[in-house]
Amino acid sequence: MIDGFLVAKLLSFWLFGFSTLISIINPFGIAFVFHDMTRWLTAQERARLARRIAINSFIVLLVALFLGSRVLSFFGISLEALRIGGGLAVAASGWAMLRAVPEASKGPEAMDTAPIERMAFFPLTLPLTTGPGSIAASIALGAERSTETQGVLLVSAISSVLIALSVAICVWGAYAQSAAIARRIGPQGTLVATKLTAFLLLCIGVQIILTGVTDALRPLLALRG
Repeated sequence: MIDGFLVAKLLSFWLFGFSTLISIINPFGIAFVFHDMTRWLTAQERARLARRIAINSFIVLLVALFLGSRVLSFFGISLEALRIGGGLAVAASGWAMLRAVPEASKGPEAMDTAPIERMAFFPLTLPLTTGPGSIAASIALGAERSTETQGVLLVSAISSVLIALSVAICVWGAYAQSAAIARRIGPQGTLVATKLTAFLLLCIGVQIILTGVTDALRPLLALRG
């Protein structure tokens, strides 16, 4: 007999975690950036690279969800500091992408012709896909799981695996179809989508910083109140 309360908890944990991470990672928006960075690859190479990035993203998110809070405790880093630092990194990336001047024609760079295995983890998985913002959010989700009661702990752990798996599948699908999406909307549409994604990334970074600052100041405000 399946406990309806535990099923509801599983769906609640998954929905909250998935919506949080998918909004930060935004794979369908970053797919335009991925396509621009891999424009010299063939369709087969790009599909293989998308699958590798999805697997890497799954592993990174899973480690952050289950071990991230312990790593922070070991180094004495608070969640507030992680959010502020991660938000700064995300905002800086968004600002750099927003200010980047598009170049109509240029030859392949070193990264464009690098072996797929070398590109898969850095920079395409980290920090492009699973950057500081998503890692900070994953660690925060994992820290909240540790406060649950024993009966809900297993359900929360299962939901963490499902969250990482769901995000990885979305990354795979978006990146694998990035060429088709870019071809459908055209060069001008791709440029607009890339700039819009960069602006959203900047806003997400600022929001993460504000959340970290608010959490850090809350105890001080409570004492003054």
